[in-house]
Parts: sequence; C-alpha cells; structure tokens
Amino acid sequence: MTGAPAVPPRTVPTQLAALALGVTEATVRKWASRGKLTRHGRPGRAEYDLEELLALAEARSAGGRTTAPAGSAPEAAAPEADPPAEADPPAHRTGR
Repeated sequence: MTGAPAVPPRTVPTQLAALALGVTEATVRKWASRGKLTRHGRPGRAEYDLEELLALAEARSAGGRTTAPAGSAPEAAAPEADPPAEADPPAHRTGR
C-alpha cells in the first residue's frame, strides 16, 4: 500500500459559498469562470471546495485587493464596495 486514500474535497453549494465569502452568488460564479475558484459538482449543481473558500476568505480579510489562493488564477478582485451614503433629505416645506 502506498498510503492513505485521497480524501475528496468537502464541498458546499453556490449559496453557502457566497455566504461564507460575503459576496453574491453571481460573484462566486464569476470567480469560478475566471479560475479564482475551482468549480466541483455536476452540470446544474455547482459546488465549491470549503478549504479553498476559507483560504480565499482569509486572503480577502487581510485587506485591500487580494490575490487568488495558491493554484488559482493570478487575478485580483476588489472587495465588495459599500453603497454610497445618501445625502440628508431636503427639509419639508409646510407653507403655501
């Protein structure tokens, strides 16, 4: 025997991957199509490796623009931007 059998990756569906990373499901799909994440599963059932997601989340929390985890495409992604702050609403005029 040459050692222990390879352990298959623990995977989660797109919705949970997005939740773990704090991004939208569309962002997870985009990152997978660009090679930043490895897509597992079968057609119609995308899943993502939990360890790979945790490494990417850790890199993103390190601040600023991030680089892809080892073994992924070298593309960097900007963190999700907060929506712009709204200006104070105009004062309501009650006079006629």
